[in-house]
Amino acid sequence: MRAPVKIEILSLLEGARRAEGTVVIIDVLRAFTSAAIAFERGARRIVMVAEPDEALALRRRGVGDLVMGEVAGKIVEGFDFGNSPWELSRADVRGKVIIQSTRAGTTGIAGAKRAKRIYAASFAVAGATARAILRENPPKVSLVAMGQDAAERSDEDELCAMYLRDLLEGRRPDFAPIRRIALRSKAADKFRDPLRPWFRRQDLSLALRLDMADFAIRVRRKNGLLVAEPVSA
Repeated sequence: MRAPVKIEILSLLEGARRAEGTVVIIDVLRAFTSAAIAFERGARRIVMVAEPDEALALRRRGVGDLVMGEVAGKIVEGFDFGNSPWELSRADVRGKVIIQSTRAGTTGIAGAKRAKRIYAASFAVAGATARAILRENPPKVSLVAMGQDAAERSDEDELCAMYLRDLLEGRRPDFAPIRRIALRSKAADKFRDPLRPWFRRQDLSLALRLDMADFAIRVRRKNGLLVAEPVSA
């Protein structure tokens, strides 16, 4: 397996819209850590949408069983779960179809209209994502760090993009210093704020656990929907 001819790191919603080739949308805190854990817990697939109203409408139509996600970090009224890896780690979702809407990760998935292939990534699935891409050997990979609300760069997503780039180029980066930087970041601070209990400390710990899952999260367009499923790497 050789590295793709071109690897580009982009950021935020603008980056997702510009991304071409095999596109990896990165949301460490917390969307795609939550998605990885949902699949670990046996979820069948995840339908990813940009807007909460769209997610609720799809559930009413019977497209999915459960809805998870957030606006401003908080669970949306009518949703079954927030955007919490810890919450998903305790949930019974085996065999369920989940609809997910967040302000960064799934918004980026919806915005990546130029992509030939799409993956959703976080540290939880980083190694598996790199292996899946190398197996396909695409000519171009766009790594998109979605940041805070897809509008402000965040250290953990940018670091994850660089970590994935190194894996794709055949290097084996040391994760320990990456984790230390992420723990000291602005994004991590809110998980230690007692006035914002919806950002759980456990979420931060889970999101910075490397290669928790041995699958990549592939997103395909099916019948007008963006459907994520785990794929063996």
